Amino acid sequence: MRYTSLSEFQSKGKAALARGPVAMIFVEDLIEVESTIRYHQLTGFKAILVFAPEELDLPASLEAELHRIDYPVLDVSDVQVAVNAVNDMAPGIWLYYCYNGEYLFFPFCETRNVNELLAFHTEERRSAMLAYVIDLYADDLRRYPDAVSLDHAYLDKTGYYALGRADPANKNYPKERQLDFFGGLRWRYEEHIPKDRRKIDRVALFRAKPDLRLRADHTFTDEEYNTYACPWHNNITAAIVSFRTAKALKMNAGSTFAIPTFKWHNSVPFDWTSQQLLDLGLMEPGQWF
Repeated sequence: MRYTSLSEFQSKGKAALARGPVAMIFVEDLIEVESTIRYHQLTGFKAILVFAPEELDLPASLEAELHRIDYPVLDVSDVQVAVNAVNDMAPGIWLYYCYNGEYLFFPFCETRNVNELLAFHTEERRSAMLAYVIDLYADDLRRYPDAVSLDHAYLDKTGYYALGRADPANKNYPKERQLDFFGGLRWRYEEHIPKDRRKIDRVALFRAKPDLRLRADHTFTDEEYNTYACPWHNNITAAIVSFRTAKALKMNAGSTFAIPTFKWHNSVPFDWTSQQLLDLGLMEPGQWF
């Protein structure tokens, strides 16, 4: 089903949200859109919403399997508006959002699907799941000038860290069970990244509820949604492997000529398995065995 605007989807598309989890894919450019959609179909989402510019051309068979909304994604505020609109349409439904060129991984995702993941997370009385956005980049930028290659993807094996998240209401203590996470290309090339966009944490999976709002920093207005664990034990975390930062750094005239390669001594090939991400400490299973 195709909708000509977000407002049309709001008025006619509620049936698409009858069963969750629902994935929202935001298309910023035309790179690896089809692979992103097909990957998340295999992950087990009940419905996929694609927010994309009109010029995106998808195979008719694929477009028939999703809900497409003509919606140009030019800024993070566009994502906020759409996510908040879908949240208001689907109270109680688990939602997920990402961009094209991004792929969701979670512990044991080769043998378990996202429905099983969220069923367990719900049993632990959690309504949101923290994900870390892990930068991917092509090994040879002369061969792949947009820094994107699924077959020759690399990631950083070290260089990730966390800081306590400041609490404006209590300047003496950071927020409870909240951290700001950094690393990857946003850390290595921070001189080219605005300060407010250097974090790599994203609350990518969440249960919709009335009055919940996504903020520009990928956190929500309900502070419990922004925590990495419950008060009693560690919970599952996920990872979103993403070409998004690498693409931006190579497309930006201010940085592209300063970066002949993204590879360094801590680069390793990405093998597209959850075990590699678990071994590197880039997500954890919590109590899910």
